[in-house]
Amino acid sequence: MRRALPAVLALLLMQGCATQHPQDPLESWNRKVFSFNETLDANVLKPVAQGYAKVTPEPVRKGVSNFFGNIDDVWTSANLFLQGRFKDGAQSVIRVSVNTTLGLGGFIDMASAMQMPRFNEDIGQTLGVWGMPSGPYIVWPVLGSSTLRDTANIVGNTYFSATTLGDGPRTDNQIRLLQVVNVRAKYLSAGELLDDVALDKYSFVRDAYLQRRRNLIYNGNPPEEAQPEDEPRYDEPEDAAESAQPAASGASAPAN
Repeated sequence: MRRALPAVLALLLMQGCATQHPQDPLESWNRKVFSFNETLDANVLKPVAQGYAKVTPEPVRKGVSNFFGNIDDVWTSANLFLQGRFKDGAQSVIRVSVNTTLGLGGFIDMASAMQMPRFNEDIGQTLGVWGMPSGPYIVWPVLGSSTLRDTANIVGNTYFSATTLGDGPRTDNQIRLLQVVNVRAKYLSAGELLDDVALDKYSFVRDAYLQRRRNLIYNGNPPEEAQPEDEPRYDEPEDAAESAQPAASGASAPAN
């Protein structure tokens, strides 16, 4: 019996590795892109973010985050209205107005100090509220985790972001680089912790992303999934009727 135990354990491990995540039919390709992104991060983005964090005072970094967050709030407001959450949308518009005026263009988050919560909505969430299924999980080069539905955010972020304040491609790229480096600097310690605790970093990031996006669409209260285990989830439409009702209030934004 003892001799058979190692063989049984090895068989179970092999079966576990062969099991495909129901929302990740592109796993083989996604893992290659994920590995590319990890290499790019380790050799370029992380060192730049570490240098940025070292030479830039924390209050300045906080102000930069507030500035970009205030611009994101404009897009969030539009999506709240599209989701039928008019009260939350109006509150988000007030938040943008307060931070833009009293907060010196958004560098100071006066609205949060005045108990105005920040929402986190994008076109991918809006499509989910409207009933569009998420589609398969996708890892894009440089951009990272997404789904077929959330890929619409790429277009949204292109036309509704801080880069619209630039006066040409060069300025746009500088603004985009500052935003990416500033965000990466915020999560330096979190990235190191993930490296230490995750046995399979790819699976950990994928599952965390999908769970977070589902929670955002349903405002932290997703319904139970009732579809059979042998049917791919990405083919099944998500029941977003409840979250589409105006009575559903928004959740505050987690880290982006």
